[in-house]
Amino acid sequence: MASLMEELLDTLYKEKEIYEKLIPVSEEKTGILVQDDLKKLEEVTRREQALIDEASALGKKRESVMQNIAVVLNKDAGTLDLGTLAGLLEKQPEERKKLAAIHDSLKLVMKRLVSINERNKNLIENSLEMIEFNMNFIQSTRMSPGVNNYDKNASTNYHSAFSAGEFDAKQ
Repeated sequence: MASLMEELLDTLYKEKEIYEKLIPVSEEKTGILVQDDLKKLEEVTRREQALIDEASALGKKRESVMQNIAVVLNKDAGTLDLGTLAGLLEKQPEERKKLAAIHDSLKLVMKRLVSINERNKNLIENSLEMIEFNMNFIQSTRMSPGVNNYDKNASTNYHSAFSAGEFDAKQ
């Protein structure tokens, strides 16, 4: 059990480090979304994805260790989480303290990441709405009746789609 706890704590510390590295990358992404720089956005997204892949691998490792701990403790792996595990470690106060500390620290880091990602999500949604608005505007100007012609003096001559006499008033 002691080696499983060491492996769990080590995995949790590594996960926390990766999430802490992800915070400045996500904040940088916020600035890039505001600037609307697609090349920088692509590069930051690549770095962000690499960190997410690392965190995902560590998450799978953590889940595997938690399943092994659940077997040792004769508990259901589906209901065993870090908070519950910390409660079960009454006779091991040092490990309990370490687990509780990393659990609390991870919660704070994740809360910060969720906040930043929510802001980025809103910025992306706003950008998509603006793109959709511009596309609709462009389509509506192409479909508008009448023809706009520009002469060499840059003045506009508007010609209606219907000329005089095309309307049949007799019906």
